[in-house]
Amino acid sequence: MYQAETIDVAVIGGGHAGCEAALASARLGMNTVLFAISLDSIAMMPCNPSIGGSSKGHLVREIDALGGEMGKVIDKTYIQTKMLNTGKGPAVYSLRAQADKTRYHEEMKQRLENTPNLKIKQAEIVEIQMEDSRVKAVVTAGGAVYPCGAAVLCMGTYMKSRCLTGENITESGPNNLMPATKLSQCLRDMGIALFRFKTGTPARMNKNSLDFTKMQPQAGDDNIVPFSFTHTPEEISRPQTLCWLTYTNEKTHQVIRDNLHRSPLFGGLIEGTGPRYCPSIEDKVVRFADKERHQLFVEPEGENTEEMYIQGMSSSLPEDVQIAMYRTIPGLEHCEITRYAYAIEYDCIDATQLRLSLEFKDYHGLFSAGQFNGSSGYEEAAAQGLIGGINAARYLQGKEPVILQRSDGYIGVLIDDLVNKGSKEPYRMMTSRAEFRLLLRQDNADQRLTPIGHEIGLISEERYTALLEKERLIRGEIERVQAVTMGPEKNLLALLEKYGTSPVKTGVRLSDLMKRPELDYEKLAEIDPERPDLPAAVREQVNIQIKYEGYISQQKKQVEQFKKLENRLLPEDMDYESIQGLRIEARQKLTAVRPRSLGQASRITGVSPADISVLLIALEQRKRKDKDLGGSASKPPQAL
Repeated sequence: MYQAETIDVAVIGGGHAGCEAALASARLGMNTVLFAISLDSIAMMPCNPSIGGSSKGHLVREIDALGGEMGKVIDKTYIQTKMLNTGKGPAVYSLRAQADKTRYHEEMKQRLENTPNLKIKQAEIVEIQMEDSRVKAVVTAGGAVYPCGAAVLCMGTYMKSRCLTGENITESGPNNLMPATKLSQCLRDMGIALFRFKTGTPARMNKNSLDFTKMQPQAGDDNIVPFSFTHTPEEISRPQTLCWLTYTNEKTHQVIRDNLHRSPLFGGLIEGTGPRYCPSIEDKVVRFADKERHQLFVEPEGENTEEMYIQGMSSSLPEDVQIAMYRTIPGLEHCEITRYAYAIEYDCIDATQLRLSLEFKDYHGLFSAGQFNGSSGYEEAAAQGLIGGINAARYLQGKEPVILQRSDGYIGVLIDDLVNKGSKEPYRMMTSRAEFRLLLRQDNADQRLTPIGHEIGLISEERYTALLEKERLIRGEIERVQAVTMGPEKNLLALLEKYGTSPVKTGVRLSDLMKRPELDYEKLAEIDPERPDLPAAVREQVNIQIKYEGYISQQKKQVEQFKKLENRLLPEDMDYESIQGLRIEARQKLTAVRPRSLGQASRITGVSPADISVLLIALEQRKRKDKDLGGSASKPPQAL
C-alpha cells in the first residue's frame, strides 16, 4: 500500500447518488474525490433512460430546489417530456422526461470534471479504515490509501453483484461492468448488516426491426415544463421524439408460463428480494393471472442510436425464451434484440442502521446513500446522495446535519421511511406515501426548499432573491384577486354560461369564482381587465393557492399537530430499557433505531401509541430531574 493525497470527503460510487453527493460536498468547500469502478458508468441509466414520473418528479424538483444537479442535466438532455396525472389534482402532477442516456452521462460527467474542489478517479474502493469509530481513510484495489475525514457509500447495485439470464449467471455489475467484490466483507467485518436485493431490466431492440404501425404513438407535451427552477420553457424547448405503446397478449403469457421452470426467479437461483412495484414480466403473469394484457412502452435510448427500450417488460428468462416471448407482441414480431434482459442481484444495507442524516449510528463520518440503502430508482438515489453529501460536509465543518421532516418534502418522507422502517424489498417513492402531499406539490418545491438550500450554501444569493420576488408577486396577485368584485354583468354571465357553471345574481369576488370546478385563473382573464402580466409560474401558484385554499389550510393544521411530536426531541443517551411501562418490543426497536424525536419514534414499526404516551411521561420526568440538577444532563440532538 502507499499513501495518496489527503482529502476531506470520499464518495464511493459514480451513479446518481454519488454524483449529487460529490457535487454537494465540493460546492460546500470540501476537498472531494468521487471514486467509480468505471468513469464510463457515471450517471449511467442501465434501466429505463428516463427521469421523473409519478412522485419521482417531485423528488427531482426538490433536488433542484435544494441546489442539486439532476433537474438541470435532464433539462439539457431530454428527448421527450410530459406532465403525468394531469387528469387529477395538482398534488399528484408529476413531470417525466425521456433522456438521451449517452448525453445525460456526458453532461453530468462534464459538470463533475469542472467543479472546483472535486476530482473523479477510476478505482474500486475495497476498504474503509476506521480509528475510534471514525472514518480515517479509504483504500483502493490498487493499494492507494486516501486519508479522509468522511466517506459517503453510494455503490448502488455493484456490491457483489451478479447478472442472471436464465441459466447463464455472470459475476458482473449492470451492463456487464465490473462488480465491487471486496468492500462487502469489509463492511460485514465492521458489523454492518447486509442483505440481498434484486432488480431487473428489459431487452433493448434495433428500431429498424420494429413495426410502429401496430403501436400507438405517444407524443410529448406542447407546453414544456422544466425540471429546474433556473430554466424557462423557452430556454429548453426543442423538437421531441415519439415513444410508442403496445401490449402483451395471451400468446406472450403462454410462452412465459411454459418456461417458468427456466426462470431463475422461480427456479430458486435468485436469492434477493425483487421490487414490488416494478416486477419482472414473468412475475406479473403469475401474480396477475386474471389480466389479459400488460402495457408496454417502446422508448428510444437516445437521438444518435437505434436502440429502443421496452419499458414494463423486465425479465430474467433465457435468451431463446426472450426471443419467442417478445416476438408475440404487436410491432415486435420481427424484433432484433441488441441487449438481452437480465436480473441483477446485489448487496445492500438495512437502512435502520442509519440516522436521519444518513450517517451510520455506530460510525462517525460514514454516510450511506442511494440504492445501497435499499431503495430503487435514479431519483430516490439522487435525493439521498444530495443529503448524504451535504451532511458529510457539515459533519467535517462541525455543523448540525440537515434533516428534512416529512412535512418538508418527499425527500424527508423517503429518508424517514427507510431509516425508521427499513425495507424488505427495493423501496420506491409513491405519492401515497406522503401524508401531506397537497402541500408537497412538485410546483412549489422551490418555495418549500430553496430557503433551506440558501441557508446551507448551495443556492446563490441571486437565485434566492429571484424566489423572494416570485413570492412577492404571488402574494400581491392573491390579494388583488380576493379584493376584486364582479357584478352580474353581461360579459360575466356570458363567461359563466360558456363554461357551464351557474349564473350569479349579485356581486361575486374573483377568488370565489376561481374556486368553482369549471373555472380557474386563466379562464377568468377575459373578464379581468386589471390583471397584470405575470410569469406562468406565478399564475400557477395564484390559481392553486386560491382554488384549494380550504384544503391547504386544513392540511397546514395537520402539519402543526405533526410538528408538535417532531419538535419533542429525544436525548441521544436515553436508556429505553430502564423506562417502566414500555413493551419489550418497543424497548428493543427504540434502542436499535434511536429516534431523534417523538415523531420519529411514533413511526417505528412495533412502537404503539401507548408506548409514545409512556415516552412523553418519561421525557417530562427527565426534564424535571434535569432542572433539579441544574440542566447538567445531555441535551437532545439539534438539526438545521
